Amino acid sequence: MGKDLNELYIKLLLLHAVMAFAIYLYRPISPLLMLGVLGYFTFITIQNENRNNEALMGAAYIAGAEVYFRMTDGMVFYETGKYMVIIFLVIGMFFKGTSSKTVPYWTYLLILLPGVIIASLNWGYEFSFRKQVAFNLSGPVCLGVTALYCYYKKINKLDFQKVILMLLLPVISQMIYLFLYTPSLREGLISMSGNYAATGGYGPNQISTVMGLGAFLLVIRLFTIKHKLINILDLILLGLMGYRAVITFSRGGVFTAIICVSLFLFFFYYKQDRREQARINIKIFTIAASFLIIWIVSSINTFGLIGNRYMNRNAAGELKADITTGRAELVETELHAFYNHPVLGIGAGRGRQYREETLGVEIASHNEISRLLSEHGLLGVFALLILIFVPVVFWFKFKNNYYFMAFVAFWFLTINHSAMRIALPGFVYGLALLYIVDDKKDPVHRKRLTA
Repeated sequence: MGKDLNELYIKLLLLHAVMAFAIYLYRPISPLLMLGVLGYFTFITIQNENRNNEALMGAAYIAGAEVYFRMTDGMVFYETGKYMVIIFLVIGMFFKGTSSKTVPYWTYLLILLPGVIIASLNWGYEFSFRKQVAFNLSGPVCLGVTALYCYYKKINKLDFQKVILMLLLPVISQMIYLFLYTPSLREGLISMSGNYAATGGYGPNQISTVMGLGAFLLVIRLFTIKHKLINILDLILLGLMGYRAVITFSRGGVFTAIICVSLFLFFFYYKQDRREQARINIKIFTIAASFLIIWIVSSINTFGLIGNRYMNRNAAGELKADITTGRAELVETELHAFYNHPVLGIGAGRGRQYREETLGVEIASHNEISRLLSEHGLLGVFALLILIFVPVVFWFKFKNNYYFMAFVAFWFLTINHSAMRIALPGFVYGLALLYIVDDKKDPVHRKRLTA
């Protein structure tokens, strides 16, 4: 089956390269491709009654493709990606149910409801209640539903590799599209806060997050897929993906990827025997060399400005006063809102309105943790405790998932610089809760796992 999956991978890579060319040449085809993807995964999930986690694979693909279809006008409406992730997983749970141990995540979802009621009672006429609540709660709800589906769910290694592949493929297609859209940075203006010329005119923060995740997933494949041709192919893709992440000039996704790669390698290395560790050392050296090459090429192609960006300097080389590019002030206003409304908060989605009233600036939150506190009060604190401690207890109980720390880190770091504007952080958080079964090596723990 591993050989079949490798052959399928090459075919799917070619298909997604064609997809990128098609969207570049004729952008209106993007919504048709999205509808085709939704139709395909819906059909196989229902036809197979989700026997092989088709719902999770469909949700993974949509989570990976969300920003891609947003930037190419493929979405029916802005939050389509998160809604479809939720729908796929609900269909999956209809066929397979959930674990009896998911009470904490049902509690987490219920905690979000009072914030909606508070918001409805205090909303200003000039703000759209439905849009703001949907914008701010679709991400947390997506996380909650993913957690319900994944928590204590057994999945074999092959199916898990397929889920990772479905998450990665649209990101690779998006990367190819970006190379077609902006073949040379000399044609665009470099911004020291985010390079729209390198991101297809779309938000550098989200592109950096997606490309960083793609690079991280490719590193995972380099260590878990034992096939020379596939490894060489993935190494080339890693170089291209890393380059696209760096030249966005958005640092959040790059730093997150580096930390996630480090955590994955630490736990993966620890799980191997000495003979295998010797082989892994060579790959680690290769990855480190690749990262160095990515940085050198990025520095050359950005005329050295990327170095200034990562040292928090402007184009003239002068040190900037605020390394957070304004995010610290946003967090401060949200903590101020929590201080003044500690019990139930100011209401779901009202952070934007609160900032306009206090700062005179209408801007969405970039930090999910401070948003939870300001909009949900002490209930938000309880929700955050659930999200942190439930997976930690799960990890200490089984310790069989060497992806766990890296996935949780991706969620935590991403929501601290980009909130939950896309489905990816919540979805990847859910993947950390899967119980990955190795039928050959893990028969004892597999029997201990109860739904």
